[in-house]
Amino acid sequence: MPRALLGVFAHPDDEALLAGGILAQHTAGGARTGVVTATWAADSRRAPELADALTVLGTGTPRMLGHADARNPESAPGRARLVDAPLDEAVGRLVAHIREFQPDVVVGHDALGQLTGHPDHKRTHQITLLAVNAAGLPHLYPEAGEPWQPAAFYAATHPTSGVGRLSPLLQSVGKTVLAVPDSHVTATVDVTPWAAVKWRAICAHRGEVTAQRPLPGLLARLPQAARNDIIRTEYYTRLTPGPAHGATDRLTA
Repeated sequence: MPRALLGVFAHPDDEALLAGGILAQHTAGGARTGVVTATWAADSRRAPELADALTVLGTGTPRMLGHADARNPESAPGRARLVDAPLDEAVGRLVAHIREFQPDVVVGHDALGQLTGHPDHKRTHQITLLAVNAAGLPHLYPEAGEPWQPAAFYAATHPTSGVGRLSPLLQSVGKTVLAVPDSHVTATVDVTPWAAVKWRAICAHRGEVTAQRPLPGLLARLPQAARNDIIRTEYYTRLTPGPAHGATDRLTA
């Protein structure tokens, strides 16, 4: 088990939906866990919900970069949207968090931007991939603290074989469903023992649970058995330093 696990996600609720199981698992196993959230400001309506979700997962207080959501400028009034922010600046700010937290493993978004290809998800993936590599290099962002090199970056993803129940759910509200080939998955994690904690963390994002189109709201309207079937498995692709060709591994305790 990693001694420290840091999640980096675009929006409040992404951490619970995509990695709530392994975050709860590693917290229960005694690892330090934390979450960096790229969008929404600390004084926005979603910040208290994020804090509640992180309390459920045991991942400490929110670490918010404070950029605006690409589709909701009011998420951070006066701040640039994440997709418009200078890439070098955004990477440097995340490098500072990585060096301060010193994670063994970083988890975040995949290159597709998860199931719906949200632009904030894709941008956060790019920023995280660059920051994980830059954090260990002393000549890059020297103002961001002493170098620290995470052992790996795992991108949360969904393989073609793993979107069976999610596809009709998302398509019912007009959303696109994107998935990677099964061969891209290097870690498949059964988080059934932590599914109840994961669901409580998702439910902490109250505004999303009561809305019609967001995934938390869609999940909340399902029977418990169907919902558990969706949230009990998490999929990851190890990107840094990269898997051996054809190899698989496990992101488990």
